[in-house]
Amino acid sequence: MNRVVHPIEQESFRRLRARLDTSHFAPLSRAVVERVVHSAADLEYADDLVLDEGELTKAHAALHAGAPVVVDVEMVAAGITRRETVCRLKDAVSGPGLTRSAHAVRLAYEQVGPGALWVIGNAPTALEELLTLDAAPVLVIGLPVGFVGAVESKAALRESGLPAVSNVSEKGGSAVASAALNALLYTPLSSPASPSEEKQ
Repeated sequence: MNRVVHPIEQESFRRLRARLDTSHFAPLSRAVVERVVHSAADLEYADDLVLDEGELTKAHAALHAGAPVVVDVEMVAAGITRRETVCRLKDAVSGPGLTRSAHAVRLAYEQVGPGALWVIGNAPTALEELLTLDAAPVLVIGLPVGFVGAVESKAALRESGLPAVSNVSEKGGSAVASAALNALLYTPLSSPASPSEEKQ
């Protein structure tokens, strides 16, 4: 895909790299780390993120082959500007022991089936619900934010063995979750590269 990178973004990544050495990361891991750090202006994400290059490589190929992308909230969808996403939060209802976010995950899975990329940046209960389903995701970007349930849900994601991008702390949110997906989306299929090496 041809993506024109604005000079302000180019300068922002230049300054990021002047303050943070990401050269030891493998290509797709570096792209994800840098874009997440950039989206939050938070260098600590470089040590907080948990990801695997092999899993990212498979997810990258699936994404560029057209695998569906499911998000937990519209704020995540708004950050993913070059791919249609599925968000069923507007159709969801809460019930005893079930949040709207969890119900939305159920509805989305009924719609897309296995093999999707899931991007969860807001609700820990959405991530928890996903882990109860036999969703067979290509990748789960699990970066919900908050003091209640966020750390625990991300730890459960890592323990599940599913291919994932997560982080250890309470930090997270819609912007960083969409940034992680965008890193894979913006990296050309032919030659994974860091954001500065994207074709203009």
